[in-house]
Amino acid sequence: MPAPRKLIALDPDDLAVISAHVQDARVRAGDIIWRQSEKRLVIGMNRLDWNEVLLGNQQRALPAPRRMVSALRFERVLSCKSRNIDLDAPDTALELLGIEFHPGEPPGGATMLMFADGGALRLDVECLECELADLGEDDLGAADVVVEPPVGA
Repeated sequence: MPAPRKLIALDPDDLAVISAHVQDARVRAGDIIWRQSEKRLVIGMNRLDWNEVLLGNQQRALPAPRRMVSALRFERVLSCKSRNIDLDAPDTALELLGIEFHPGEPPGGATMLMFADGGALRLDVECLECELADLGEDDLGAADVVVEPPVGA
């Protein structure tokens, strides 16, 4: 098994890499933790290991999808606003589609986390500082997922 992944984003290009790694991640609303006094947002997630899926597809006809339990952390967050996400319903299942950074007054801006069904989180940040860290493999949820590699992969 490859070593757990740890990625850090300090600019929009870095964030695009993290966004690709968290595409289609499963998130429970209760695993979105906003620590306003610490200027930190942490999101626990169950994400597909896209490297394994894409590389595995070259070696076998249908790769067994591997899911990782991961944490996505944003620092220097000034505010966190949600749309179409009920943070008071902790068992609500969400699907993270991607993350974008929209520059504001340098070095700050807004980081947008987009979820399926129109859900979104907007983080106003002093500067972009994001980390994705794998905490381990999730063997329990992997069997119920059929993965097709993205078109052109």
